[in-house]
Amino acid sequence: MSKAVILLFPLALLLGGCATSPPKDPDNICAIFKEHRSWHEAALDTQKKWGVPVHVPLAMMYQESSFKHNAKPPMEYFLGFIPIGRASDAYGYAQAKTMTWDDYVRETGNSWSSRSDFDDAMDFMGWFITKTHKINGISKWDAGAQYLNYHEGWGGYRRGSYKSKKWLIKVAARVDERSRRYAAQYKGCKDELNSSWFSRWLWG
Repeated sequence: MSKAVILLFPLALLLGGCATSPPKDPDNICAIFKEHRSWHEAALDTQKKWGVPVHVPLAMMYQESSFKHNAKPPMEYFLGFIPIGRASDAYGYAQAKTMTWDDYVRETGNSWSSRSDFDDAMDFMGWFITKTHKINGISKWDAGAQYLNYHEGWGGYRRGSYKSKKWLIKVAARVDERSRRYAAQYKGCKDELNSSWFSRWLWG
């Protein structure tokens, strides 16, 4: 095996790890974490670092990308067939816009982060939810209001820009409902997930 292949092999593994398939049962947080064990660890890391409950960023992330690592806004067309670009440069699990992601990187120092990496996307959402709490006084547990801030921005939320968007208010209500459902589900599997995580850590 050539030196080039040896050097590229770990890089391929690293890049491949970013492209995790969406969970088979996205409506059940227990099934999500059992299928993608590392996602649970990332959620616990976010909870510990930012004080954000695991179900809130997961519910927001589902709404934004359906857990697709390379999600982008749909292409827009002129006259129905001439592509004119996408509505924004949002990308990745969290559908984070480039400018907001750059703010996150600058404030956290997470310069090697990637929007297509689940751990980084979770940390980003923990950062954003925490900023929303500080700036607009929104509880970290209020998934609906947190989502409105996420969609409209902190200034837009303060101005009430969402109030004229009935469709957005309905979406935020769905995010809140999913968050509550995730929270109830997580109560039933939290101990099992934490126990299996500890066993894997203990026995390798």
